[in-house]
Amino acid sequence: MARAMQKKVETPQTEGQAVRPFGMKDKLGYLFGDFGNDFFFILVAAFLMVFYTDVFHLNPAAVGGLFFLARVWDAVADITWGRFIDTRKATKNGKFRPWILRMSVPLVVSGVLMFVHIPGMSDGFYLAYAYVTYIIWGTLYSTVNIPYGSMASVITADPVERTALSSWRTLGANLAGLIINVVGPMILFVDNKADANRFILGAIIFGGLAIACYIACYKLSVERIVMDETNKPKANLGKTIKGLGKNKPLIWFLISSLLFMICFMLISTVNVYLFKDYFGNAKALSMVGLLQSVAVFVALPMIKPLVAKFGKKEVASAGLLLAALVYAVLYFLPNLTSTQFIGILTVAMFGYGIFNLVIWAFVTDIIDYHEYLTGLREDGTVYSIYSMARKIGQAVAGGVGGAAIAAVGYNSTLKAQTGETLQGIHTLGTLVPAITLLAVVLLIVFLYPLNKKRTEQLTIDLAERRKA
Repeated sequence: MARAMQKKVETPQTEGQAVRPFGMKDKLGYLFGDFGNDFFFILVAAFLMVFYTDVFHLNPAAVGGLFFLARVWDAVADITWGRFIDTRKATKNGKFRPWILRMSVPLVVSGVLMFVHIPGMSDGFYLAYAYVTYIIWGTLYSTVNIPYGSMASVITADPVERTALSSWRTLGANLAGLIINVVGPMILFVDNKADANRFILGAIIFGGLAIACYIACYKLSVERIVMDETNKPKANLGKTIKGLGKNKPLIWFLISSLLFMICFMLISTVNVYLFKDYFGNAKALSMVGLLQSVAVFVALPMIKPLVAKFGKKEVASAGLLLAALVYAVLYFLPNLTSTQFIGILTVAMFGYGIFNLVIWAFVTDIIDYHEYLTGLREDGTVYSIYSMARKIGQAVAGGVGGAAIAAVGYNSTLKAQTGETLQGIHTLGTLVPAITLLAVVLLIVFLYPLNKKRTEQLTIDLAERRKA
């Protein structure tokens, strides 16, 4: 019944033009969007901290402060941009797709500028340069990522196909991660040390690839759910805020996502120091990146049938529980070699990879629930609220990550870190993720209300309402 209604609601209401059915082109187009996003997002998440500490020679705590302030600003930029887009009328090319094309080049240029190193400057200059370029990049990232993320809810109305879109998005991110995490260390490090010239070379290469991906996203995807502007309720900020406050799925998923993002970003930050200093093998990061992508590729074909049978909430929480248990095991095995550690870690990456494969489908359900509560279709606003939570998570992770690395005694001028520092880095990379992921599991299982049955009914109710 839901699929039959989907066909009705996915007919655009602009100019009476027929549009091709949802299919593989849309999945590939959506894949390319996050493929482009994550060439820089993962590069920044994994390697910008070490670039700042080992090339600019900034204090890790100062870098953590930068990350925190920049992410808080980005959260404001997300909301502002999301609200701006929701006040714009859809064009013949869609409401969201044109912004991806328009803003991609400025975004990539700002990303390259982050990795420019001018030799011989003062510490104050490097810190100021880091603040300016990083904040500009983060602001421009919102102008591409908010329309991209919002677009998923208008490509298809089918809950299972939205899960497929989420999975393909995550696949795109993992393809970028595979390239950056596997090839990146080979480009960026010389003799186990961060090299300034190699970093700018890597940024230029990844930037060019990102532009190509954004163009492919624009060309291959189609927006199908287009609200009739003549009958569309006028934007009402008070009604929007009231609806957001009543949206329990949004509230609990925001909290869960914030904690998960803190954990995920902390892992990315700490892993560089864990393998570079604790294991003395920075090149092993390439294997971590490779196996992380392999874990996602293995999980990908399982997601759609599992979600169709059990539901998003149920599948996602099971994956996170597996990851939490594996990180706990790693904490109690401190004498592993880097190879043994990576072998066990792969199971954890498979677990939280499952969550990442369905996470964006949660957001599209929450957007639908907002429409159900308020009668307003505000994809950009709701998605930007979710993106804000992720940015706050990144802010906290950046601040906590830098402060934690500094707190355990990391000193970039030393040839080898102290035993206490190395043990602290190991704890940050194992026990902290185990506890955080377990907290996310408990939130989703006991407090997030949209299980499989309620999500299917929501789709049917909305289809009937739109038809009327």
